[in-house]
Amino acid sequence: MGKSLGMLAALFLSIAAAGEYTPVTDERLLEPEPANWLMYRGSYDAHGYSELDEINTRNVKRLEPKWLFSTGLREGHQAPPIVNDGYMFITTPNNHLIALDAASGEQRWKYVRDLPEDQYQMHPTNRGVGLYGDLVFMATADCFVVALNAETGEVVWETEIEDYYAGYYMTLAPLVADGKVMVGVSGGEFGIRGFVAALDAMSGEEVWRTFTIPGPGEPGNESWPGDSWKTGGVPVWLTGSYDHERRLTYWGTGNGGPWMGDTRPGDNLYATSVIALDVATGEIRGHHQYHWNDSWDWDEVSTPMLIDFERNGYTIPGLVHAGRNGYLWFLERQDGPIAFVDANPYVEQNVFASLDPETGRPTYHPDRKPKTGVDVSFCPSHWGGKDWPPAAFSPRTRLLYIPANDNVCAHLLGEEIEYREGREFIGVEWEESDLIVAEDAEFIGELQAWDVDTAEEVWSVPFESHNWGPVLATAGDLVFMGGTDDRYFRAFHAKTGKLLWEQRTNSGITGVPTTYEVDGKQYVAVLSGWGVDAARQTQSLTDVGRDVRVVPQGGVLWVFGLD
Repeated sequence: MGKSLGMLAALFLSIAAAGEYTPVTDERLLEPEPANWLMYRGSYDAHGYSELDEINTRNVKRLEPKWLFSTGLREGHQAPPIVNDGYMFITTPNNHLIALDAASGEQRWKYVRDLPEDQYQMHPTNRGVGLYGDLVFMATADCFVVALNAETGEVVWETEIEDYYAGYYMTLAPLVADGKVMVGVSGGEFGIRGFVAALDAMSGEEVWRTFTIPGPGEPGNESWPGDSWKTGGVPVWLTGSYDHERRLTYWGTGNGGPWMGDTRPGDNLYATSVIALDVATGEIRGHHQYHWNDSWDWDEVSTPMLIDFERNGYTIPGLVHAGRNGYLWFLERQDGPIAFVDANPYVEQNVFASLDPETGRPTYHPDRKPKTGVDVSFCPSHWGGKDWPPAAFSPRTRLLYIPANDNVCAHLLGEEIEYREGREFIGVEWEESDLIVAEDAEFIGELQAWDVDTAEEVWSVPFESHNWGPVLATAGDLVFMGGTDDRYFRAFHAKTGKLLWEQRTNSGITGVPTTYEVDGKQYVAVLSGWGVDAARQTQSLTDVGRDVRVVPQGGVLWVFGLD
């Protein structure tokens, strides 16, 4: 009886706290208002850019915390605060979804996913929500998509995407477009077969499912020997981008499994690629493979950004991707196929001997490709030149801002491994795997700025620490980023890289920063909470004698405004 009354009281409090919610329409998603932040990177082009400019280079030094909200949880907090007309939604490790008042920080409601006790979470994090109508969508660690009423937190529907027991899980924010909720699955390190799935936003019914590894009879299956396609991995970790004019959605894909390419000879389509999917049917209309037969754990899941850039006097409708393999890729998006334009390294890279000038296909130095039973070193490390944290692009400056890591290489020793459902399927002798930091390295992390029309680096800011900071660019000519082990959140001049402001937070920042406006006032919001791969790389750097800081854990949402 007491439990029922408590639940009833919580429901009444949730209803009382709720205000009138503005439905999210297709039209609003296509042209989001600058005052709101309606999706993972703010807009379908994945620029991570805001037109808001109340906070700018002249007054950013007056930025101060306006309110904070503690999640009460440890591990990596990586979600962007999503904002719709005064409603803010954040997600946390262990699949808590919290609705807040975006102006005051008061909690409106909270949903806590009841996760299976027997699930091992290799990446205990969540990267945010999608919005449509009066619903808010979360992809869960136990591989469900849950739709909740945005005003009350009541579950409207939930759909199982795959069986968590077989190694499938999800960490990404759903992409909502054309009335569909699209998600990709994680679990490549458990021998899954990756895919992107689309659900009807109103009913939760599956509309299509597209595998990232082609099966028998499908183009590309010949690039997977024997039955390796069944357990080849190729996960989809991060939210895709969307070209409404072409009705194509673009997704980055992860590496094949197990890690050593000699266990699955061939190109292994569509691993370490960008794929173009027809949003209506899920049909693969085009792809570009950044590197074939991956053996370095260089998954290329970062969202390809839709940026039109200049080359030789022509404007090219582009896809731009700062690869984990250390190359900055410029591709051309078309009605289906994806064409290679050019690519060059943005950090030290000693694996690629050359790129085919027509296709972009790399050739490898054979002694720098890891193998089973052979210890091989290579640059950049398996953490990559840039890992999952998203870059940003400003159409005002024409600069792409990359959260990079340099001066760190690695060596891997492959070992034989047998597939067992739901168990790790990596095939690396971890006791013999380690990082190699350049002896004269004065820095590891960088914030780099590249001119997309000249493909040249304009400026960079080095950090002694490694860098796991997602980037936000604004019309105030500011670039915001955290990501370093000193726990600072910083604002840089977008044109010069000059540091203009910084605020130390409770923990390290791997959350995606966003900005929004309520009652005519601009705010900048970011989740602080170190963990997952950022913390693991900290330990790896410690193991090789690098002087790194101990970063406390604990999730706190920081919201800043002008004094």
